[in-house]
Amino acid sequence: MVAVAGSLPFNFRGFAASFGTNKSCQLLGGPIQPAMSRVASVVCAVSLALYGASCFILPASTPRGAPQQGAGAVAQQPSAAATQESAGSWSPLAIGAALGLLAAVATTRPALAADLENGEAVFQGNCTACHAGGNNSIVAEKKLKKDALVTYGKYDVSAIITQVTNGNGSMPAFGDKLGPDDIEDVANYVYNKADKW
Repeated sequence: MVAVAGSLPFNFRGFAASFGTNKSCQLLGGPIQPAMSRVASVVCAVSLALYGASCFILPASTPRGAPQQGAGAVAQQPSAAATQESAGSWSPLAIGAALGLLAAVATTRPALAADLENGEAVFQGNCTACHAGGNNSIVAEKKLKKDALVTYGKYDVSAIITQVTNGNGSMPAFGDKLGPDDIEDVANYVYNKADKW
């Protein structure tokens, strides 16, 4: 509970419950989702970058509408040359747009044909019963490690896709259970992990 100055204590959990939030979206009462914290971190970083850029890049001159003090006590109007000079200076809006574009490009994942994170999730859900750690609990010599895959002619993404889709020997077919994208993702995951197991 948080006490707001001069009022009754404020109950954040009750406030969140009044809006019908579910367990995956709790306000100060549960785990923060990784994507939400990542977004908050990026927003903070961009805000700090914009503030830093405004401190170091903006010209150190008086504002456009501010009168400039001369040698005398009377304020003078800015000259046409000074107005043109300030009009050509860096705009905070342009700097913010450039930094925002840079942050968007730098923090996005590249568009790959295979999603290795999804492949790992599919592997964990469907394959680890027999292939935990790249091993094979049914036929011990037919592991998912690189040397075994090379020996049996399966060290190729298309060969792994065929094996997962159609099955072979004691391995069941997953073509009816998994979609083509999931099969491609898990095949790429196995191929990439083969030399690491």
